[in-house]
Amino acid sequence: MFRTFKTTLLLPVLALGLMAASPAARADTPAPPVQVIQKLTDSVMDAVNNDPALKSGDPQKVMQLVETKVLPFVDFQHMTASAVGRYWRQATPTQQKELQQQFKLLLIHTYSGAVSQIKNQKVEYLPFRAAPNATNVVVRTRVLNNGEPIQLDYRLVQTDHDWKIADVNVMGIWLVDNYRGVFAQEIGQKGVEGLIQTLTTRNKELAQAGGAKG
Repeated sequence: MFRTFKTTLLLPVLALGLMAASPAARADTPAPPVQVIQKLTDSVMDAVNNDPALKSGDPQKVMQLVETKVLPFVDFQHMTASAVGRYWRQATPTQQKELQQQFKLLLIHTYSGAVSQIKNQKVEYLPFRAAPNATNVVVRTRVLNNGEPIQLDYRLVQTDHDWKIADVNVMGIWLVDNYRGVFAQEIGQKGVEGLIQTLTTRNKELAQAGGAKG
């Protein structure tokens, strides 16, 4: 069910995308969205390029990097609810919690598998436009991969005093929009519980594959 997303081509950029969105330390006034992404993009790329274990794709090191740099700063509830769409309101609180957990694991496994492909890509930041009091913004960038510009945009939402990532757009494909169609088809055939079971099975397969590489 998940092959509808062009992961083979987009994985390196998607990995850079979600990991670049980790906000800096909390402050009373949040840093501007572009500044947040620019600073952390440099930080994460430096971490990968200077750590042989990360560069080689060591599963444990990569998972640790993803969990510490990414997870605290992604609005997974917002992202999961958007991906599940209208079916989110039909799910029980327990099912919502499980959907969020399994979707989180799916993204962790997906991007962990791509970290070893991050090299010395350059990132260009396009002009940023947003209303002064906006709480939902899009930061547009272009990743230069061997000189070829690849579209990479971020949708960020402001929560409390932080900006958190809610979606990523790679080459015109919004991640959440893509999964919404896939999830809707799965729920239509098997129900919400069926989607949970499918995600659980897929995550077990990805975990086993990652362990086999270690």
